[in-house]
Amino acid sequence: MAEKINEAEYKDPLVFHTSWDNALEDENFIKIFATDILENYIINKRWYGGKASTLKYIEIVHSFKISSNDNTYYGVLLEVNFKEAFYQHYFMPLAFMSEEDLDTNTVIAPVIMDEKEGYLVDALHQEDFRKLLFEKIIHSKKHEESNVKFHKGKVLHDKEYISSRFMGVEQSNTSIIYNEKLVLKIFRRIYINMNPDYEISRFLTERMNFKHSPAYTGSMSIESSDGNITLGLMQELVPNQGDAWKYMLEEVDRIFDNLKTKKIAINKLPDIALFHRLQLNNVPHEIIDWAGLSIFLRIQKLATRTAEMHIALGSDIHETAFTPLTYNGDYSVWLKNRLTYQFQNRLNILENNLHKLDGLELELANQFLDHKKEIRKAFIQFDWTQMKSERIRIHGDYHLGQVLVNGDDFWILDFEGEPESTIRDRKVKQPPLKDVAGMFRSFHYAIYATIFNSNDKYPYSQNELFHAGEILYKYFVGVFLNTYTEVAQSGNLNIGYQKEIDFLLKYCLLEKAIYELGYELNSRPRWSVIPLTGIASIMGFNKAN
Repeated sequence: MAEKINEAEYKDPLVFHTSWDNALEDENFIKIFATDILENYIINKRWYGGKASTLKYIEIVHSFKISSNDNTYYGVLLEVNFKEAFYQHYFMPLAFMSEEDLDTNTVIAPVIMDEKEGYLVDALHQEDFRKLLFEKIIHSKKHEESNVKFHKGKVLHDKEYISSRFMGVEQSNTSIIYNEKLVLKIFRRIYINMNPDYEISRFLTERMNFKHSPAYTGSMSIESSDGNITLGLMQELVPNQGDAWKYMLEEVDRIFDNLKTKKIAINKLPDIALFHRLQLNNVPHEIIDWAGLSIFLRIQKLATRTAEMHIALGSDIHETAFTPLTYNGDYSVWLKNRLTYQFQNRLNILENNLHKLDGLELELANQFLDHKKEIRKAFIQFDWTQMKSERIRIHGDYHLGQVLVNGDDFWILDFEGEPESTIRDRKVKQPPLKDVAGMFRSFHYAIYATIFNSNDKYPYSQNELFHAGEILYKYFVGVFLNTYTEVAQSGNLNIGYQKEIDFLLKYCLLEKAIYELGYELNSRPRWSVIPLTGIASIMGFNKAN
């Protein structure tokens, strides 16, 4: 049982003259729950994505009942409407528990249901509900009568529920670890469509037998007239030592420490052009002496796993959702419209936030504004008739934080796609090099984050560290790119030849850096120097650093 609830924290219980079993059929309960109760509760949750907007009203658009031997629960789909004239959908499993049956002291509200006192709680906090979900998945049948569907994956071998617990802190989704070897991710913000994470995860496991993403083991969804709505995705729990972002920060910190301990002369480090492909034995000894061999071996392994992921995503000729496509006029129009809109949005944000910038970031921001026509023209210059490669389904939000480190190997996860994009846009087939560009931007971030977080740890000027960082970045890119292209092409993935690869990488890097610029200006303006430096480098401007 949970710690005693401090009832002084809550208002008097809301009284309803309906039983819990009939609550979601009672108009009075639905109305009060959606307004008086939910509006106060939801805005404080980590998974609620509307904090920057003004909530107008919440509506329950769908619900289903699901029962264990002891309790009745509801799955509730919420439509949250905003005054800015848009809406989002969320999933909330709901329970009504007496105080003695509570497994949590995090409650939604105290209520009285048909003279029974208790609490409305998020059902995921109740072990009985977590056990129920697990048993529904492992005992799922193909032809269930209910509109909520559970599916057991081909590689799920567990026969019984042993234990469950939450994984880490609550994020945009809620993840539950079962039996210490499976993870059920409950999607909090949902889309009236099949979630790409479910779709790609199941495809990679059951169609392609791809071994370096967590295996698909089950799911939970709703069949509606608008399509299949994914509510939960179960996968194997991969043993790991943290994500690749944490690993890379530690490695880059070690490399910058070596500048001092190895007495490296930054101005004498050999430089290379961006996208210059490098086999490991062609990396200059000065760079190996500075950075060490191990980081480049890891980058090669990461490049290999990335290419293998793309080969798996682009080698099916039967399932139309994953069949490769060539470029065409429709894709070109979609791409240019999307990117010119995004570019204009970032331009507006930059102009409105210019007063927050100074020093190098202000210098680079003014350079960006001076060259805005040139940057916009770079997006317009996408000529699909020159593209000989193919488009495939991609990860879509690929960076170091989406990769787990396991020993000297890597596992790729979270195939939901770019958070700002619509579900429809996330499913558009794109160049696999867009994922590669995302990883390159992540390398760039890891290097600059290390410099920014150093607090004068390294005895060099910021400009010297930026110069060393840019050189290191180009060697990371060169070694990754060489391995990636070799593995991809040997696996018959059509990524084009060098000229096309370089064009697509530059194009996608620019798109990624423009995307990042909006985030940095809105949340931490000083860090806008990272995407602005990236843009200057990609466009070949005379860099201020």
